[in-house]
Amino acid sequence: MKTDIYVVSHKDVAVPNTAIYQPVQVGFSEKNFSGFKRDNQGDNIAAKNANYCELTAQYWGWKNDDADVKGLVHYRRLFSNGKKHLFASAEKKRADILDEEHLNELLSRYDLILPTKRNYYIETLWSHYEHSHHIEGLEVTRQVIKEFYPEYLTTFDDVMQRKSAHMFNMLIAKNTVFTAYNTWLFDVLQKVEERIDITNYSPSEARIFGYISELLMDVWVDRNKVNYIELPVMFMEKQNWLKKGGDFLARKIRGRFL
Repeated sequence: MKTDIYVVSHKDVAVPNTAIYQPVQVGFSEKNFSGFKRDNQGDNIAAKNANYCELTAQYWGWKNDDADVKGLVHYRRLFSNGKKHLFASAEKKRADILDEEHLNELLSRYDLILPTKRNYYIETLWSHYEHSHHIEGLEVTRQVIKEFYPEYLTTFDDVMQRKSAHMFNMLIAKNTVFTAYNTWLFDVLQKVEERIDITNYSPSEARIFGYISELLMDVWVDRNKVNYIELPVMFMEKQNWLKKGGDFLARKIRGRFL
């Protein structure tokens, strides 16, 4: 069984050096990183990376790779074998990156691997998005689903009222699941893109389709009753927890424009 887990990066950095991990370069650098595939080869949407973020690598893998299992992680966010390692050293984290043996055991019982859900506690996914981004993105997404995928609308509304979600656009799936999800996801996003003007969005807000897709994951998984398991995500770089917490609270109090 061929497995390709795309390690997405816009920087020339070290990535897991095992057969199941395939580094994929995204972004507009003229330099080709050694050992990396590029998301601008074959059937691709690489030119939309500023708006679609890591999804340009996901699209590339969907359209151009023949692996039996496909996945998406980030150069600084990787699945562990099961431990959280929240405050562990970089060395301990690197030693526990999800390996092929554990992955194959999980895939013998599940069709999809997702990150442990992220909890927002004090607000719904809809209100969190509204406090963090231009809410028209979700409003247009809901309208697209209502028109083109009405069978998903009840699930969409239910998910948006939850206070937790599988975030980061990270997943590992059997190719049949990966293909089905991407067929739906990119059709929805394309239709949203056709209806929304982001000309005056800031560079951060212009990443709109990456943000929206984080919330669409659970919509698709729940509607299709996909058999999945969660794994913890390890952040491979240092985090300023005080700043992270302060930024989160500030968005709740003052809105997204600080």
